[in-house]
This record gives sequence, C-alpha cells and structure tokens, in this order.
Amino acid sequence: MAKTSAIERNEKRVRLNKKYKARHDALVAIVHNPNSTAQEIFEAVLKLQKLPRNSSAVRLHNRCELTGRPRGNYRRFKLSRIKIRELASEGQIPGATKSSW
Repeated sequence: MAKTSAIERNEKRVRLNKKYKARHDALVAIVHNPNSTAQEIFEAVLKLQKLPRNSSAVRLHNRCELTGRPRGNYRRFKLSRIKIRELASEGQIPGATKSSW
C-alpha cells in the first residue's frame, strides 16, 4: 500500500487539473495559434506561468485504484499488475483468465 500522503497529493493534482483545464487549454491555444501576435503570446505565457504548478497534466501520475501503487499500472483497468493478477485468479475481472501452456 502506498503512503497516504502520496495518494492525497496525486488526488489534489487531479482536482487542480480539472479546475484549471479550460483556462489552460485556452491559453495554450493562443500560444500555438499562428495568427497570434507576439504581444498576445507573451501575455498568454505569463498567465500560464501564474497558474498553479500542480494544475499541470504532466504532474499527474497513474496510480492503482485499490492500493495506490505508482508503478506497473494498466490504464484499461486502472489497477496495478499485482491486483490484476489477484482479481483475475479469483474470477473478479470479466473475461480475464490466467493463461497456462
């Protein structure tokens, strides 16, 4: 099980990302627009820098929904490889079977 503080920190980043996503996307659109003037781009970059650092999508980390494990996660299930193996062996994941040959 991951440290509770690490899990909470990541959840805070998810909340901030959702809160500032529209504002961030609008400013990035101005920066990448070829018709924007240099002054508009400069002002948009300054506004981007004033946004909270933890609101950036780059700072998010995929974690296991059950254990909070930061590594070895499958996006499709939002679970770590360890929990997927346990749940699949128990028959809790529909369509997933343990392979053997």
